[in-house]
Amino acid sequence: MCMSSPGASRRLAGRRRELALLAFATPALLLLGVVFAWPVLRLLSLSVEGGSLEHFEKAALDGLYVSVLGDSLKIAAAVTAICLVLAYPVAFWLSRAGRIGAALGLFALLLPFWTSVLVRTYAWLVLLGRNGVVNRALRDWGLIEAPLPLLHNMAGVLIGMVQVLLPYMVLPIYAALLRVDPDLSRAAEGLGAPPWRAFLRVTFPLSLTGVSAGCALVFVLSLGFFITPALLGGGRVVMISMLIEQQVREFLDWPFAAALSAVLLLVTLAIYGLIGRITRGGRLEAA
Repeated sequence: MCMSSPGASRRLAGRRRELALLAFATPALLLLGVVFAWPVLRLLSLSVEGGSLEHFEKAALDGLYVSVLGDSLKIAAAVTAICLVLAYPVAFWLSRAGRIGAALGLFALLLPFWTSVLVRTYAWLVLLGRNGVVNRALRDWGLIEAPLPLLHNMAGVLIGMVQVLLPYMVLPIYAALLRVDPDLSRAAEGLGAPPWRAFLRVTFPLSLTGVSAGCALVFVLSLGFFITPALLGGGRVVMISMLIEQQVREFLDWPFAAALSAVLLLVTLAIYGLIGRITRGGRLEAA
């Protein structure tokens, strides 16, 4: 009588488990294909209607669109860097806080999600205006004589975007730090490493998965932001998403808007891959 080997049995059980998981995921995958993948493919097909690449040539060679894309990349990179600097200490504190402290911190972090981005952006208009709450408080405290220009410029756009996107950086880093055993840092300190070196050589490298996920998420969301730069920038800070909307709303030029969307998608995927490669390289170097 032929008996199957333990290895073959495990492989068969693994394949059955994969098929079961695929069966559970199939409805969601079908829904995602219908409501997301198909509309995206249909939009991208508009950019090459008639087999012509003239819309891509215009997007790639016209100085205006290249400049706006470059500005969008700079803004997204700046927002990502600011969010990372602000989010890591918060995530580290949350991962080391007690149960009550962590619950209160997460509640405060998630509270803005209960308000729409549009409402929060209009709130920043009230706060950052020439006679807004911030300038009035600074004048009352004697710190400034003239109102600071905090609206309709890059500063206002960065402030508004960082406020909206900061939780998207905190949560992945927090999740990664929860998986880091604090005893590893204590062991490093017990072997003579100062706390800052134990953090740089032990805790931080082990949290790079969360840093990578947070940076990729914030960068991708920043690159396609529309409401916040449109309102807080006052038309002086233009991002690629605003140009795409303008091509559809004012000129009804769907093919060129689709070409700009395709360029934005390709750049986003390239940056996403670059962030992943840099992070993997950092983890290997730390190891």
